[in-house]
Amino acid sequence: MKASVEYFNGDDLAANVWVNKYALKDSYGNIYERTPDDMHRRIAAEIARVETRYPEPLSEEEVYAVLKDFKYIVPQGSPMAGIGNPFQISSLSNCFVIGSGADSYGGIAKADEEQVQLMKRRGGVGQDLSHLRPKGSPVMNSALSSTGIVPFMERYSNSTREVAQDGRRGALMLTVSSRHPDAEGFIDAKLEQGKVTGANVSVRIDDAFMKAAIEGKPYQQQYPVDSPNPDFRKDVDAQKLWKKIIQNAWKSAEPGVLFWDTIIRESVPDCYADLGYRTISTNPCGEIPLCPYDSCRLLAINLYSYVENPFTPEAKFDFEKFGQHVQMAQRIMDDIIDLEIEKIDRILEKIEKDPEAEDIKATEYELWKKIRKTCVQGRRTGVGITAEGDMLASLGLRYGSDEAISFSVDVHRTLAVNAYRSSAIMAKERGAFPVFDAERESDNPFINRLREADPALYEEMLAHGRRNIALLTIAPTGTTSLMTQTASGIEPAFLITYKRRRKVNPNDKEANVTFIDEVGDHWEEYNVFHHKFLVWLEANGYDVEKVRRMPSEELDPIIEQSPYHLATANDVDWVQKVKMQGAIQKWVDHSISVTVNIPEETSVEMVQKIYETAWKEGCKGCTIYRDGSRSGVLVSDKEKKTGAANEFQETMPPKRPEVLEAAVVRFKNNAEDWIAVIGLYANRPYEIFTGKSEDIFIIPGYVTKGWVMKNTDDEGHNRYDLQFEDKQGYRVTIEGLSRSFDKEYWNYAKLISGVLRHGMPIPYVVDLVEGLNVEEDYINTWKNGVVRALKQFVPDGTKAAESACPSCNDADGLIYKEGCLICKSCGYSECG
Repeated sequence: MKASVEYFNGDDLAANVWVNKYALKDSYGNIYERTPDDMHRRIAAEIARVETRYPEPLSEEEVYAVLKDFKYIVPQGSPMAGIGNPFQISSLSNCFVIGSGADSYGGIAKADEEQVQLMKRRGGVGQDLSHLRPKGSPVMNSALSSTGIVPFMERYSNSTREVAQDGRRGALMLTVSSRHPDAEGFIDAKLEQGKVTGANVSVRIDDAFMKAAIEGKPYQQQYPVDSPNPDFRKDVDAQKLWKKIIQNAWKSAEPGVLFWDTIIRESVPDCYADLGYRTISTNPCGEIPLCPYDSCRLLAINLYSYVENPFTPEAKFDFEKFGQHVQMAQRIMDDIIDLEIEKIDRILEKIEKDPEAEDIKATEYELWKKIRKTCVQGRRTGVGITAEGDMLASLGLRYGSDEAISFSVDVHRTLAVNAYRSSAIMAKERGAFPVFDAERESDNPFINRLREADPALYEEMLAHGRRNIALLTIAPTGTTSLMTQTASGIEPAFLITYKRRRKVNPNDKEANVTFIDEVGDHWEEYNVFHHKFLVWLEANGYDVEKVRRMPSEELDPIIEQSPYHLATANDVDWVQKVKMQGAIQKWVDHSISVTVNIPEETSVEMVQKIYETAWKEGCKGCTIYRDGSRSGVLVSDKEKKTGAANEFQETMPPKRPEVLEAAVVRFKNNAEDWIAVIGLYANRPYEIFTGKSEDIFIIPGYVTKGWVMKNTDDEGHNRYDLQFEDKQGYRVTIEGLSRSFDKEYWNYAKLISGVLRHGMPIPYVVDLVEGLNVEEDYINTWKNGVVRALKQFVPDGTKAAESACPSCNDADGLIYKEGCLICKSCGYSECG
């Protein structure tokens, strides 16, 4: 770790990512590489080994030179961790799509198994659910009718959560066609807290739907969705369904949208649809639309490194070097396909040797045979980029401006032409992908765009074919960008600065004490900057260490002088960003993973404008994230116009008095009688204890209030006692509220007490508790008893944190009243 921190010039976050995710290690956690330089040597040696199979091979030193220091070419994720790794039998593919098209319980269960088999080999998985019959359809078994697609979304989601991959959870994309009769249920599925938490979801929207939604016309849903003679049809209000998609995305950042006709129309592999390359879904982040049982590996080119004299008037982009490296990157990606085939062969060999019965191993074995076949026949690659935002800033271009969009298009056109040229050269030297047929591709818009940009390239493809069926993508590059120390993928820089704290010695004369906490510890707050902003500071003569300690009022004017001003994730013109995505998409044969970040106060109408602009501009998909619509993300250090800090606040709970007033609430946990004791601070829940009434909770039925006293036992441990008054007015004490706690319930109670003490609004605590996954999740469970107890403390008229009204679908209709949820629009009541 120490050596890696030194390698990254003190960047402990980048070092942590590399050590934990990508350093070569065995199954016992032993690490065999000291720094990323060892990793780059490992990868270069393997690429060079494959190169010797072909004419004019690249040397190990040539490959190492472009990998070194993450400067130019960066294999992403699975290739970085898996190339040359003898300790783990895993795939080099980042993403897969599965789908037999079987509409049966056997087919559903088989897809579930295929999904987890791929995830355990480090791959993300996508699958489409449009082939499953809609809810209410007759079935020839004891169920009599189908449950529809939504229950199976939860099944696949739960399976994903179960699969651990060396610290990274499985990743899943679920999609459905807008033509499917269950599309609305799919769109709403993630609004229920605790459900479908292991999957991203996106709707495959066709042009007919978009036109009907914009024009206010009806839209036909049917099953089967692609049949010219469907068994079932119904007309829906496209505009209403579109607004639901927009509302849900505004509220929870999902579903994403995939503009399916654009995807299919532009897709080069779909020229071979009848040979098995019909696109059905995407990988979890949406940048690779894939056919069933195909896979892709990812590699990023660091655009920032091609800028000479960055952040100066002499800054310029080296298109010649860039073009050469793109051709080399495509060649390296093709070598990685050979390495992947070797990996798949090792997986198949392992399965064959496994001691399990043949029928148990059959699904996994046949799965990898299918993937191998599709990989060999298509040789699909995923060459992409990272640091687009830093490249533009270093050239003095503001992200999202017309000038910046135009320049980015030039860069991506250059990338596309050179990648395809490299693939054509390799076809001549190594052979074309086996199913290549120029006539099939003659009307493809993307291929014809290349033809217009470089006629000689097109002629070369006609003469020799192409090595790879499709080549390009732009992935998120999350952890990759931490190691390149740049903005991620096509995105702008997320933040220019945020604050960190470190404890300091108050006796140190050099210490800069920002504040003293409630226990007397001294802390210093300091600014942490986006890496390339530091380069700008140095290039413009600023003392970086001095700037690190500046308060916001001094720092902001400096940021305003930089090319990053109004060019970060929450600052860019959102519609312009979508236009930029659409313009670049024309030179990316797969797709682009991009998120439009918008402030919390952004209207639903603006989200609708963003999505509709994305469709009109030729984007293949779109995802928005509204600040605050999901928890757990990095937010800015700026202040909102209201003056409230737009950042995570480190809060301290009010110090607990020795005695708290308490409410006593009874509930059922299955057939058992349980009691909740809720300690109140300023008439607000502060802590909660629960237990069985027949154990130590011998509390008469008339007791509804009392006091919780915090004491210390002889061993120095905290102990909480309950006092209440009996009918004669005497105080009765029950010692040790925690003694009868089941361990699981005790841990949940501590979690709930923690968020209560730190001031989370009660409706959100209720939402949190309802989302907990506990065993025996029926109406009378402990979890729901706690929910009922807490709801009593939600003030009447408080807007619910849950979803829209299930009766009238009013997104703002549900409010609390006397502990019950009611709809102020239609009168719906859900008393709990």
